[in-house]
Amino acid sequence: MGKQSGLGDNLYIAGYDLSGDINALGNVGGGPAAQEVTGIDKSAPERIGGIRDGRLQMTSFFNPGTDRSHVRLKALPTTDVIAAYFRGTALGGQSANIVAKQATYDGTRGDSGEFTFAVESLANSYGLEWGRSLTAGKRADTTATNGVGVDFGLGSPPAFNGAGLFGLQAYLHVFAFTGTSVTVKLQESSDNGVGDPWADVVGGAFTAATGITSQRIETARGQTVERYLRAVTTGTFTNVVFAVSANRNDVAVTF
Repeated sequence: MGKQSGLGDNLYIAGYDLSGDINALGNVGGGPAAQEVTGIDKSAPERIGGIRDGRLQMTSFFNPGTDRSHVRLKALPTTDVIAAYFRGTALGGQSANIVAKQATYDGTRGDSGEFTFAVESLANSYGLEWGRSLTAGKRADTTATNGVGVDFGLGSPPAFNGAGLFGLQAYLHVFAFTGTSVTVKLQESSDNGVGDPWADVVGGAFTAATGITSQRIETARGQTVERYLRAVTTGTFTNVVFAVSANRNDVAVTF
């Protein structure tokens, strides 16, 4: 796969698709803070990883419509907000996910007439997590459905046999729902179901949803996760619109 632009991206916040109201993303970043531990016997800095952090900065247009950007962002909630940036809407595309505190909603009225807001979301507990989308942007199911498998690659060293050895994290946004409840869960296979039947990922089911919501789940840290993953819906419903992203850990992670 070659170089890509940022055209056709999506941004989801707490079960709402705000993509059409976002003008730009300023910083999609994170990682451990670098702590300098240079000894006097060294001629260059030594550093170790510190606290894991993350941030998602964006510029939003002023849209006061029902459930649009102004309504969703102006409250500056003190509780956690789950946000997801989908780099394109192809199945298996890259996605950045964050559990965060929304720190700002600062408006600017430019001299040419534009009215925009600077929004910064700062990670709470987990940092920013890059994963792969298990839905092609937003997916609409009208009955229980098995999704299409996504290849997560060669897996953990040194074997590189397709399995990740350190569990996974996954994110769910439900944008619309009609019915009693829906459970979205992850399934795994070593060969996309060709010879190895799909099986539920242990700890890979989200809490049953009954309306608009967003969730984060994680499995055990030392759990083996197979090469292919897919998103499956079960329950009693006539319509659910949702998006799922998963981050399989091929190396050990700590939160």
